[in-house]
Amino acid sequence: MSQPPVTPSTPPVPPPAGASSASGETRSLGDIVGDISRDLSDLVRQEMDLARTEMKQEARRLGKGAGLFGGSGVAGLLTLIFLSLFLVYLLDLWMPAWAAALIVGVLWGVVTAVLAVLGRQEVKEASPELPATQATLKEDVRWAKEQKS
Repeated sequence: MSQPPVTPSTPPVPPPAGASSASGETRSLGDIVGDISRDLSDLVRQEMDLARTEMKQEARRLGKGAGLFGGSGVAGLLTLIFLSLFLVYLLDLWMPAWAAALIVGVLWGVVTAVLAVLGRQEVKEASPELPATQATLKEDVRWAKEQKS
């Protein structure tokens, strides 16, 4: 049986399994295992390269998203400042400007205090011990000890 000529667009066709090579010799088991090992190593290396490339793309996308969130935070702060100024000018229609600014300042002081108290409660309630993770790790240790005995 003859093989088609090898051209740049046609990949070479390997000989069928168990067939002898051009010199009439058969491949040894060591050669076959070596080829499988090399192919498996190449496959793992290619998969690692693909994973690395995908991770870089995802990290770039996450970085861009974080930057956009940061920008939205700055824009939100500026919005808050200008709305506060609007409120000062609105209250200035009925009272002196210093009183209007004092009222808006006290209002933001109250909001700050409430948020600080709520944040403090959340931090106190947080559990850095990671109870679920500790439980599963203990279960894994018990399982490993059972396997050992």
